[in-house]
Amino acid sequence: MHHFFVERELITDEGILLTDSNYNHAVNVLRLREGERIIISDPDGVDYMCSVEEICREARGGTGPYLRAAVGEICEENHELPAEVVLFQCLPKSDKMELIIQKAVELGVTAVVPVNSKNCVMKLDEKKADNKLRRWQTIAENAAKQSKRSRIPEVHAPVGFREALDMCAGFDVRLIPYEEENGLTTMCEAIISFIPGRKIAVFIGPEGGFDPMEISMARRHDVIPVSLGKRILRTETAAIAILSLIMIRLEIAAEQDLFSEE
Repeated sequence: MHHFFVERELITDEGILLTDSNYNHAVNVLRLREGERIIISDPDGVDYMCSVEEICREARGGTGPYLRAAVGEICEENHELPAEVVLFQCLPKSDKMELIIQKAVELGVTAVVPVNSKNCVMKLDEKKADNKLRRWQTIAENAAKQSKRSRIPEVHAPVGFREALDMCAGFDVRLIPYEEENGLTTMCEAIISFIPGRKIAVFIGPEGGFDPMEISMARRHDVIPVSLGKRILRTETAAIAILSLIMIRLEIAAEQDLFSEE
């Protein structure tokens, strides 16, 4: 079933409107017809099970073409993680960032913040950054639709390492996987702290890893270095590995809370 995201003002008593790019994708790309069923999500993460009721192909009274969908029911199932998880990903080489964003969204992150750290090979000027950001946000939206997310995670504009540390100042859990960190004790302690309702920040380094000075700076900001095991992981593998742990731990904790209430 095709999935769309709309702003709240497009949800009316008469139905939900798909306009602009949503209209173009629904009518000209997917070629939806009246009666077909679709899912529409609002900014609050509410999912509406709808059917196409009207397709207006011509502008009327200042309003452009639109598709109007009738709401059948509101889906109660929540596809979002029960905690806020933000990935601070240092810029990798080539197009690896696209893969990382796609998988991070599938695994439930709230946002992705690209970070310029000392050992980043890829450097973005303002023009390249704008183009990349639009591309990355489109990938996030497509991944959200594919994985039945109720919200589209935001991909932020790239920031420096110090600014990234400042951004996560109010988070409950702040982690930075580091290849020089020995033993899994800190990681085990971190896993226990992944509980619903918390804000979790994860820093992932570039191909060259974090500079020791950056790790010292992270420690001063209460970002805890952790180990992901005895093997050296590629930057994209490290992101997927720790986000998978967080996702599974949070969903297990949420189910345990549900069972305890029963």
